[in-house]
Amino acid sequence: MGNVIVTGVARADLGVVDELAVLGVATVHEAIGRAGYLGPGLRPIQQDRRTGGTAVTAVCWPGDNLMIHAAVEQCQAGDLLVVTTASPCTDGMFGELLATSLAARGVRGLVIEAGVRDVAELRAMGFGVWSAAVSAHGTVKETAGSVNVPICIGGQIVRPGDAIIADDDGVVCVPRADVSRALAAARARVAKEEQARKALADGRLSLDLYGLRDKLAARGVEYLDASGAEGMDVTP
Repeated sequence: MGNVIVTGVARADLGVVDELAVLGVATVHEAIGRAGYLGPGLRPIQQDRRTGGTAVTAVCWPGDNLMIHAAVEQCQAGDLLVVTTASPCTDGMFGELLATSLAARGVRGLVIEAGVRDVAELRAMGFGVWSAAVSAHGTVKETAGSVNVPICIGGQIVRPGDAIIADDDGVVCVPRADVSRALAAARARVAKEEQARKALADGRLSLDLYGLRDKLAARGVEYLDASGAEGMDVTP
């Protein structure tokens, strides 16, 4: 397939995506079988921001943001723009002006496996960004790529219309067809964690709550009184 811009993409149910966003990246990631996490290389440029949206994807040439400009036209309210490059790039491919254009269309944020700049301005305008780098180094607008095609970030496939959840812990992708199942699983996990939280707050040890004593014993871990452990070599 050559360089294309795919239009009319089906999107995940935004109401369900919003509920997933409330539950957060870590909970959703664990609930769907520790899947979909786009990796620790994507970090938020702001703090205490949690959002979710439907993916519009773009593949750019390194140092060239032409296809980000093309992708803006395909974005609609409730989307998150998700960008990667054909090979590794840390250039500042996105800044305040592009954010202004996206915000005018109701786009909720940007996930980019490259660099951004105008960070102070992006924070001030409240436009959420998760990026692999921050760099003042600019880009050109010359080389064709693609919009709304499947892309790979952090070993995970992101397809147009998938649910994207982003917060201080990073970014997770939930396939469009799986969002309802993911929400049910995430709610169940939250309920289970609430029970654990209450038990821990009441003083119960996690060793007992999660049955970890048996695991320690099965792995040969022994409890010794300090007086009997003097002079022991505990080097692994």
